[in-house]
Amino acid sequence: MTSFWSFWVSIISLGSIFGCLWLVYVTRKSQTTDTETEKTMGHTFDGIEEYDNPLPKWWLYLFIITCVFALGYYVLYPGLGNYKGLLTVEVDGETVPWTQVAQWEKEVHDAEVRYQPIFDAYADKTVDELVQDPEAMKVGQRLFANNCAVCHGSAGRGAIGFPNLTDDDWLYGGTADAIKATLVNGRQGAMPAKGLNPAMTNAQVDDMVHYLLAFSGRSDNAEAAERGAAMYQTACAACHGADAKGNLAIGAPNLTDNIWLYGGTPKRLTHTLLYGRAGMMPAQSDRLSEEKIHLLTAYVKSLSLN
Repeated sequence: MTSFWSFWVSIISLGSIFGCLWLVYVTRKSQTTDTETEKTMGHTFDGIEEYDNPLPKWWLYLFIITCVFALGYYVLYPGLGNYKGLLTVEVDGETVPWTQVAQWEKEVHDAEVRYQPIFDAYADKTVDELVQDPEAMKVGQRLFANNCAVCHGSAGRGAIGFPNLTDDDWLYGGTADAIKATLVNGRQGAMPAKGLNPAMTNAQVDDMVHYLLAFSGRSDNAEAAERGAAMYQTACAACHGADAKGNLAIGAPNLTDNIWLYGGTPKRLTHTLLYGRAGMMPAQSDRLSEEKIHLLTAYVKSLSLN
């Protein structure tokens, strides 16, 4: 904040407080008595008269206390322009002026120091051992709730565009190593519009939809499904495989199991083919320590085992 705006904010803030105190002082001084009176202000409205009585003392004292509290707050905490306040907080061994961010950083640091031995102990166990440890899974559940539930849901059942982690269908593999690689590095998925055949017509898209529906017995047009099978080999097989069972190496989903990331209705399948899809799983390595990712891997693995 520039010096001008710092000065301007300070004047407005302090002026408001002292202005309120001055207003109360002037009002009290103009009162002719400190007790209740029958004297009125000289005007009426709808038969109601306003008496010229002083404010109740409890109200007056409470107002003054509020103003004094506000001044004390401005002395202790930052708020008056560039003034840093008298309070300090220690962050990473360095004493700095108190701010919300500094306080948060201190609490995070204190929590890491306090709980790191727990995560270190879990890091010495294998994923399979952690899955069988109820206490470890409780900690893992909290990590999941804080870092993953916003996309995958609190129970890990996913949503449209966000994989269900409780089944045994994995885009990039469900082994401990594959799950950990996903958490550490993130994933970037892309389904190009009309696959590898941008010249695909709308009629051919419809045929492709029937072909995909036929895997789950939902197509009512065998001829269209047969035409879609031929188009599939030229437009989709390179990623999803000739048998449409997917490719874990690139995250191409299995199209034969009736599990659909973006929905398996004819309308949603048509939309996917016409416009493509793009998904992104952010890397967690810049947010979570190696020990926490190890524990989170075990928890995610456990979701598909229950």
